[in-house]
Amino acid sequence: MKICFPVVENQGFESEVYGHFGSAPLFIVVDTATKGIKSLNNGDEHHKHGACQPIKALGGQEIDAIVVGGIGGGALMGLNQAGLVVYQAQGITIADNITCLAQEELSILTPAQTCGGHAHGNGGCHH
Repeated sequence: MKICFPVVENQGFESEVYGHFGSAPLFIVVDTATKGIKSLNNGDEHHKHGACQPIKALGGQEIDAIVVGGIGGGALMGLNQAGLVVYQAQGITIADNITCLAQEELSILTPAQTCGGHAHGNGGCHH
């Protein structure tokens, strides 16, 4: 399974999951089968509020799921329409969240759990 995590900087499995998908500077994709890591720049980081293009942000990378601290409704809908499952992060680091996912402790995000707007601090979401 290939899982994508929004982050500020690449610190491998110790990277902290960022608070908002659309404004994260980087994404780290982890292949759980090989334990391989790939870093991607956010191809849509500087979008206008409400205009996130999540597939553009991921640069066409093939992934199966995303684990986020927060995400806007439009981005969640776009990712879901592309067949991707979006989970709510429970741990601080990528390693924490991979453990949570393996133990089935991450919940799938619904539109009712999305961010309503951008603000200062933590990428715009306060959870």
